[in-house]
Amino acid sequence: MHTYLDFEKPIAELEGKVQELRLLAQEDPSVSISDEVAKLEQKAAQLLQDAYSSLTPWQKLQVARHPRRPHFVDYVERLIEDFTPLAGDRLFGEDAAIMGGVGRFRGRSVMVIGHEKGSDTQTRMKHNFGMAKPEGYRKAVRLMKLAERFGLPVITLVDTAGAYPGIGGEERGQAEAIARSTDCCLGLGVPLIAVIIGEGGSGGAVALATGNRVLMLEHSVYSVISPEGAASILWRSGDKAQDAATAMKITAQNLHQLGVIDRVLPEPVGGAHRERAQMIKETGDAIEEELRGLERLDGNTLRRLRREKFLAMGRVGVL
Repeated sequence: MHTYLDFEKPIAELEGKVQELRLLAQEDPSVSISDEVAKLEQKAAQLLQDAYSSLTPWQKLQVARHPRRPHFVDYVERLIEDFTPLAGDRLFGEDAAIMGGVGRFRGRSVMVIGHEKGSDTQTRMKHNFGMAKPEGYRKAVRLMKLAERFGLPVITLVDTAGAYPGIGGEERGQAEAIARSTDCCLGLGVPLIAVIIGEGGSGGAVALATGNRVLMLEHSVYSVISPEGAASILWRSGDKAQDAATAMKITAQNLHQLGVIDRVLPEPVGGAHRERAQMIKETGDAIEEELRGLERLDGNTLRRLRREKFLAMGRVGVL
């Protein structure tokens, strides 16, 4: 069953009518509905096309948070062969909000690390909605260093509203863990490709997204704080979240123009959640293309280019 977003209500009504007509035809095969169904489907497809060709930043945020949007486990299942998950930070414990492991991506051994939000109530609780605690970032550091030791390219899949904000995380050094993960990304001597597949929230995202190449799905978002959080700070009201989303330039198109990300990956009409297999395959194609361009570079060059890339952000010249 498809989950519709608020702005998709007209589409939901038309697709609902199509389903009603098909059920009617099943009950009474003598009823001819093909012409009416074709007209409704064409109209629904046009509405979908129109809606997704002009999404506002707030609507893109809704799409990025869609419960059916492909998550880390979906990408791993379709893109990574012989995936072997690795757990624990060797300091405190395991954090299921960040998953990682080794496997084979289209003929090459890789390390894959990413946030997992979960797809239903049980798995969302297990993975803490993709909000990692310090041990999650320390696990990521452990796996990145392991990848460097064995010369494995690193692929990160980012999808989090932000790092876990609870007392336990602060007690165990959340800020320090995020900083060390970001620093580890910068210092890796192997290629690091990051893909923002859903939400890229705050330092919780940057800790895995400081890569040689940063890709972003068309309707994903990437920001220093959630629009709701920004609205509560700036206007003392969550009612201004839509205004904050627009002002913060959180969309892939904005960020590509600003030079924060390197490439925008087009999504199927209606978003990644409508054509999950297609989106995952096309993301894999983009990762493979980017890896081919980085694999010939030595460790020192990879480190230098990565640092120069991030140091250049926000520079507008010398006064």
